[in-house]
Amino acid sequence: MTTDFEQVPFTATDFIDNPENRCPCVLVLDTSGSMQGRPIAELNEGLAQFKRELLTDEMATKRVEVSVVGFGPVQVLSPFATPDVFTPPILDANGDTPMGAAITQAISLVEQRKQEYRQFGIAYYRPWIFLITDGAPTDAWQDAAASLQRGQREKKFQFFAVGVQGANMDILKQIAGPERTPLMLKGLQFRELFSWLSNSLGAKSRSQVGNEEVVVENPVSPTGWATV
Repeated sequence: MTTDFEQVPFTATDFIDNPENRCPCVLVLDTSGSMQGRPIAELNEGLAQFKRELLTDEMATKRVEVSVVGFGPVQVLSPFATPDVFTPPILDANGDTPMGAAITQAISLVEQRKQEYRQFGIAYYRPWIFLITDGAPTDAWQDAAASLQRGQREKKFQFFAVGVQGANMDILKQIAGPERTPLMLKGLQFRELFSWLSNSLGAKSRSQVGNEEVVVENPVSPTGWATV
């Protein structure tokens, strides 16, 4: 597991310049070898569109913060950043699928960021951890799943999982727990997925802190990009 995130010095400048509430989202993206070719290309296109669409929403631009964790191997590809300074990483597919370690890394990033919000008096919405994978974990994932489900029960964050063709949906369901059923992406509709995600985060960023869970409670939407 890399410590790229720890190498980025944290400053309070962003909070001083922009004291708005924060809506953090960690994208946990499968970059293993099985994603080579069109899948990783479409995922990169989806990420680029995600930034573009967030930038069209004035409130989301101030409040949403995005971080990216890739796995295959686990890397923090982008620390938390608002859309105006977020640079979508160019994903490269290789390696295995250490999903358990990636989830553990995402939970750690969320907890660290919440500490920074509290330190500087920044109100925040319940973070989202959003996982996309086309395979099954190649590492021990049970402890990560237990931490994930405990965090959801304690309302520390919300977790979403999306399987791409080839994903082991049975294991994804075990990881996600009873809080929210993982979804299967239709084809390679990453751009439709990220369009939904940007709209959902935008709506969440305009809600009242503490009541944001009433927004987009069911991720199965009429856009038709996923199936249960």
